[in-house]
Amino acid sequence: MAALARMLKAAGYRVTGSDANVYPPMSTLLEREGIPCRVGFRPENIEPDTNLVIIGNAVSKTNPEVQSVLDRGVPYRSFPQALAEFFLTDRTPIVIAGTHGKTTTAALMAWVLESAGLDPGFLIGGWVINFGANSRPGTGRYFVVEGDEYDTAFFDKGPKFLHYRPHAAILTSIEFDHGDIYNDLDEIKSAFRKFVRLIPSDGILFAVDGDPNVRAVIRDASCPRSTYGLNPTAGWCAEDVRFDSDGVSFRVKNGRRDLGPFRSPMVGRHNLVNALAVIGLASTLGLSSESIQKGIESFQGVKRRQEVLGEVAGVIVMDDFAHHPTAIRETLAGLRLRYPRRRIWAVFEPRSATSRRNVFQKEFPPSFDPADLIVIADIFASEKLPAGLRLDPKQVAEDLRGLGKEAEFIPTTEEIVRTISPRLKSGDLVCLMSSGGFDGIHGKLLKALEQRR
Repeated sequence: MAALARMLKAAGYRVTGSDANVYPPMSTLLEREGIPCRVGFRPENIEPDTNLVIIGNAVSKTNPEVQSVLDRGVPYRSFPQALAEFFLTDRTPIVIAGTHGKTTTAALMAWVLESAGLDPGFLIGGWVINFGANSRPGTGRYFVVEGDEYDTAFFDKGPKFLHYRPHAAILTSIEFDHGDIYNDLDEIKSAFRKFVRLIPSDGILFAVDGDPNVRAVIRDASCPRSTYGLNPTAGWCAEDVRFDSDGVSFRVKNGRRDLGPFRSPMVGRHNLVNALAVIGLASTLGLSSESIQKGIESFQGVKRRQEVLGEVAGVIVMDDFAHHPTAIRETLAGLRLRYPRRRIWAVFEPRSATSRRNVFQKEFPPSFDPADLIVIADIFASEKLPAGLRLDPKQVAEDLRGLGKEAEFIPTTEEIVRTISPRLKSGDLVCLMSSGGFDGIHGKLLKALEQRR
């Protein structure tokens, strides 16, 4: 919502907003852009001369401002409706969808287009370091959107990505997620089937190779399709792959065509696969291999994706957004490739709507296998879930110990910092994983390490 507000302001509209809580980095972004954001919801916040109200999906029909809008007949739109109406008309939308990797892949796609001088617009669910922003209108032909399968608004329970008019798309993966709105994997696949049917016959769909759920879904696409992945049978694949402490080098093949050598600073096999998707699509759009390589090599990543926040006395403190078992496993495996000699601590807060539920009770323990030591925090806002639906974090730690791992359940951030900071040694890496703020544990741990030093 803040990203959209920023683009609307740049387009010349007067924009105001309301939220229950406003905090950095979005609060500082809005303030810098001159966009007032009121804390709390009140009918009087909808000013008499308001022409349009954009309603986020976290807001219910009983919200006092929503009630004012409905009572007064003020025009309103959902977030994705507004994005499509104001910024996707007369553009070529490139939509990045999938359970995992869409933020990084969308950011990389936008940067490759930017470094080629094409001035793309973009709206991405993460802070893209190269741009110093998470959105931009752009003036070029292409607009890159991170296509979210989560619901749209209280008045539209369908997925957001159905509004984005995809002409080109990347489908990174399909797994069960969002247990608060989807009942099972079949419902997830049904949503993605609707998405791929939107791509016109003159568009293009790039789908990850080797994912059976993706394979089942893309059969419904009427547009041309291409695959990418590490398997040589994929349409776009990597050869001569070499990981090192600075990233990965590889060659890209498309059938018998050799696009030459590439170098990426991103960590892990999953990010190599993401890069292949971008390389394949960018090449299909007409960019040269040299231009694509320039963008790939200069990409600085997205905040909260393996983001190093500091190093104190030889201990690296890292922030990561991982909260699904697959994302946790791939993130930690990537860190193991990049830091083979470091002792890796994984500290995890079950915070997302799905990770707080017991749907992944059995899947979480093996996902931490690449880590040396694991700390599981208590689930966020446990009181908002019935006891029978909650993940049991204490059992996750116990199951990890049953797998031979050194693991503890430590409920609060204060206890975690107090417990692990004296045990950290030079050469350790602490990866703090949560889909939210994790109660400021990042700063607290860095402060404790500074005090100890």
